[in-house]
Amino acid sequence: MQKKMQEFDRDYMEQLITHGAGHDILRFVSLPDLLGEDASSILYVLGKKLARKVNPTSMEQIEDFFIQMGWGNLSLVKQKRHEMTFELSGAPVVHRWKVGLGKEYRMEAGFLAASIEQIKELMCEVVDENVPKREYVQFNVYFAKEN
Repeated sequence: MQKKMQEFDRDYMEQLITHGAGHDILRFVSLPDLLGEDASSILYVLGKKLARKVNPTSMEQIEDFFIQMGWGNLSLVKQKRHEMTFELSGAPVVHRWKVGLGKEYRMEAGFLAASIEQIKELMCEVVDENVPKREYVQFNVYFAKEN
């Protein structure tokens, strides 16, 4: 019987983690091939849907989830009234660039967007930008301006 994930459950997530190429092949080869030119948008939506299932309630839970998923180390580096800036770094990011897997981080951006929306209760959009010389991905979170 499959356990339904209602909220962020660290023990459950740790049981799911595997170390192998299977995930990478599915994520970076098969899914984009299957989804075609809409892959970027669909992966963003998938990330948002995943965040709604996981339902993180703190920045620490978001950071932990990124590590557990093998996405890398997420850090908040700047926060303003209508935007936030995060950096994703570490071996998973560098490895993806070295082997040519995944130049974009749309699933991660979608996950971050929905997670921040849930925590801050504000609509937002996240844009990812590779910064290979400094070995990180920058996520810019833009909040909808209040009327």
